[in-house]
This record gives sequence, structure tokens and C-alpha cells, in this order.
Amino acid sequence: MSIQNPGKTSILASGGGVALINPSDTVILLLDHQSGLFQTVKDIAIADLRRNVAMIARLATLLDIPVITTASEPNGRNGPLMPEIHTDAPHAVYVARRGEVNAWDNDDFVATVKATGRRTLVMAGVWTSVCVMFPALDAREAGFDVYAVIDASGDPSEMASRVTLARFTQAGVKPTSTNALLSELHRTWARPEAAALAELYGMVAPNYAAVAESYQRAQQAARDAT
Repeated sequence: MSIQNPGKTSILASGGGVALINPSDTVILLLDHQSGLFQTVKDIAIADLRRNVAMIARLATLLDIPVITTASEPNGRNGPLMPEIHTDAPHAVYVARRGEVNAWDNDDFVATVKATGRRTLVMAGVWTSVCVMFPALDAREAGFDVYAVIDASGDPSEMASRVTLARFTQAGVKPTSTNALLSELHRTWARPEAAALAELYGMVAPNYAAVAESYQRAQQAARDAT
């Protein structure tokens, strides 16, 4: 099954940002965001983690970026995937695994990734030190450009998270944040999705949502006064 999608966006005509993620070459992999595993996460608040993952799913839908999800044992103690992912990204393709801890050990998963024709993989998952790191290292070895969204992932301890970051950088996996990913794919306000993108910033930075609300109210007050 092919899930190729050319995407709506490309690198800007000016040539700026060539070192940044190109959305038209990107596929997002959301790995093992399972309800049971969430209970073990200690390096980020679960509410923040879930909100960041949901934002990425919405962003992918808005920009027509393919999403692939997977879970090793969704019927076992690790629990089902968080439902927000497939609700916010209804185009996401789920790949069932047969118990493999490392998604890259599953031939169907690797084939689905390769079928997109895209070479930039943006990964997030629980745990970061296992479910993200193992396929990230293998994907790098296979020649993919790999990013790990740290605050859309979670680990059992701060120590595990720090060690994971060190290993990522040693292997050439690029750590990033949800907010940076949003901005990197957004690139310009001069686009038809600008209003919807602004709402996504409010998800990853609730204080930004308050700034926007304050600005809108001030603008309305000014209009009412004329």
C-alpha cells in the first residue's frame, strides 16, 4: 500500500532555510504512544506530552504530511494508542507489529515508511530511549535523515532522557521540540493555513494563546470605538 503524498509546501523560493526540514520530503512516525506506557513517563507532564502529540497530528493533517503509527502490544499491558492521533490525523496509517520492541525490526513497518518515497523521518514515541531511539538509529543506518521530537516523547526518568539525547547526537539523530517542528514546517505566515497554524501555536504554548486572545480583544475594542 502506497501512502505517497506530495504535500502542499516546499522550501521557499528565496533559497532560505535549505538546512531546515522540507515538509514535502517528510513523514511523521508516532511510535507506541500507549496509555499504559504513559503511566511510566517521568520526564514530562503527561498532559503536555499528549497535547504535543495531538498538535503534531493536526499539523500533519493541515500540511498533508504522511503519518505512520504503530504499537508493539496494543492489547497487552502497554495499552492502546492514544485516540487523539488518529482522530486528529485521520489519514494516518497504522502498522501492527508482532511484538517487536524495535519498530524497524518489523518488515511491514519499514516497507510502509519506504513506500512514502520520503527520506526525512520525524519520530516521537514512548519510551524515547527505546521506542524512538532503536528505530531512529536503524533508520539513520539505512540512510534516512532522522529527527526526534523530544517533548512529544517520554522516558521513565530524567537520566534516561539525558542519556538518550547524548546517544542521538552521537548517531546523527537530530533532537527537536514540538514548537520548533511547528515553526520549521510553518515557515511563513503568508499562506492560506495561517489562521489554523496560529491555533496550533496555542496548543504547544498556552501563553501564546493568551497573547493572541488579548490582541484580538484589543483589536475588537478599537473597532468598537470607531
